[in-house]
Amino acid sequence: MKKQIIENLLQNTGIEIDGTNPWDIQVKNSGFYDRVLQDHSLGLGESYMDGWWECEELDEVFHKLLLVDIEQLVQEKFTKDKEFFLMGLKLLFRKLPHFILNFQRKSKAFEVGEEHYNIGNDLFSAMLDPEMNYTCGYWKDQDNLADAQAAKCKLICDKLNLQPNQRILDIGCGWGSFARYAAKNYGVEVVGVTISKEQKELADELNKGLPITIELKDYRDITEQYDHVVSIGMFEHVGYKNYKTYMEVAANALKDDGLFLLHTIGSNTTSHFTNDWVQKYIFPNGMLPSIAQIGKAVENHFVVEDLHNFGADYDKTLMAWHQQFNEAWGKLEGNYSNRFYRMWNYYLLSCAGSFRARYIQLWQWVLSKNGVINGYQSLR
Repeated sequence: MKKQIIENLLQNTGIEIDGTNPWDIQVKNSGFYDRVLQDHSLGLGESYMDGWWECEELDEVFHKLLLVDIEQLVQEKFTKDKEFFLMGLKLLFRKLPHFILNFQRKSKAFEVGEEHYNIGNDLFSAMLDPEMNYTCGYWKDQDNLADAQAAKCKLICDKLNLQPNQRILDIGCGWGSFARYAAKNYGVEVVGVTISKEQKELADELNKGLPITIELKDYRDITEQYDHVVSIGMFEHVGYKNYKTYMEVAANALKDDGLFLLHTIGSNTTSHFTNDWVQKYIFPNGMLPSIAQIGKAVENHFVVEDLHNFGADYDKTLMAWHQQFNEAWGKLEGNYSNRFYRMWNYYLLSCAGSFRARYIQLWQWVLSKNGVINGYQSLR
C-alpha cells in the first residue's frame, strides 16, 4: 500500500523504484516507504544516510523530483487523503515554532558555526578551491572551480568599483577568500566578520601580511562605517524575523556614497522555514529568502541598483565540490564516519539537483543608500 503511494507520487518524474536507470531509487529496506511518508524530507534523507536506499545519480533524483514540484504533490496528497491527514498534521506542528520563535536570534548566532563551519578545516580544504571559497563560483568563460571562484571575486570587486586604500566590510567572511582576493588585486583593506572560530583561525594564518582583519562576532555587533559592504553566502543564516535588522546594520555600516553587494541563495517562493533534513544535519536555523522578503527588508534603507541571477552556476560548483570531496575521501575517512560520508554526498548532490531544476536561485544584489548619481552600470 505505502509502496504504491510512493510509486504514484513518482509517476510523472521519470523515477522508478528498483528501475534500471541511473536515477532510479534502489530500495534496500522496505521500511523506507513508511519512513518517507511519516517524515517527508527528513525521512528521505535519514533513510539514505542509513543505507535504506541507493541511487547512482542522486543529483538527478532531486532534479527530476523538483521539476514536477514534488512537495506540492505531497501536500495535495496529505490534504485530500484522510488516511494521511494526521501525518500531515504532525509535520505542520513541527513547523509551528518557526512562526512563533526567532531561531536566528543573537543568542543562537554561533550555532551554525559550531555545527557546520567548525566540522573540520581538513574537510573544507579538500573539497573547496585553493582559496577556500564556500559559495557559488561564476562559470562564465571558466572551465574549472578555481578559475570560477576567482571570476566570482573579480565580478564582486568590479561591481563595487573598488579603489585602492578603500576600507571594505565583509559580513560572513568565511576563510577570508574574498578578502584576500580584494586586498591582493585591488589594494583595499578588509574587515571580515565570522561566527566560526575554525574559519577565523585558518583565515588569520592565510591572511598574514595582508591588510585584513577577521573578527569573531555576530553581524549585529558591527558599529564602524566602511566605503563598501559585501556579504557572500551569509544571508541564508539571518532568518526572516531579522531581515530588516540585517539591512539596518548594513546601511549603518555603509558610507553614504558606498555600495552594498549581497550575494545569497534565494527561494522562488516566500517561506518561513527550511527543509527539515537540511535544518537538522547541515545548516541549523538556516532559511532561504525570497525576492519579496529581501525587497521588503531593503525598503527605507537602500535603492536596488542591480539584481543578477546566476543560480545555474551553483549546480556546477556543487558538482565540483562533490568530485573533490570523493577524491579526497580516502584521506578524510579516518576523521569521519561512513554515515557522515553518505550525509555529505546527499547534501551536495541534493543541492546540485535543486539548482539544476531552478527550484532555488543565486542572486547578487547591488544596493546603494541614495541612488548612484547618473545611474549604476550593471556588470556581467
